[in-house]
Amino acid sequence: VQLQASGGGLVQAGGSLRLSCAASGRAFSSAGTGWFRQAPGKEREFVAVISRSGGLTAYADSVKGRFTISRDNAENTVYLRMNSLKPEDTAVYYCAAGQYGSSPTRYSYWGQGTLVTVSS
Repeated sequence: VQLQASGGGLVQAGGSLRLSCAASGRAFSSAGTGWFRQAPGKEREFVAVISRSGGLTAYADSVKGRFTISRDNAENTVYLRMNSLKPEDTAVYYCAAGQYGSSPTRYSYWGQGTLVTVSS
């Protein structure tokens, strides 16, 4: 398994969660590791990405200021800290590794997804 996402769950609006993405092999040495999400009936959308060194990050406008992506290269893990969660953040969250960017087509490795449900 190259990528293993965890940390999802049920939280009330305004609450916080931290997702983790444990990577191995070529997945973690990729140029970028990102988070995407897919809500029921919607297309998969970009959430955030971090470069291999951690020096570059980018966020979707919808999460900017609320979510923070980080990585611990010693632990081969990428995190997504989600604060001030809203019901519209409800989705299955996927971590992915590949080229740095916001398009899903730039990513070669995908984790299995973890469900985040935000209640109003």
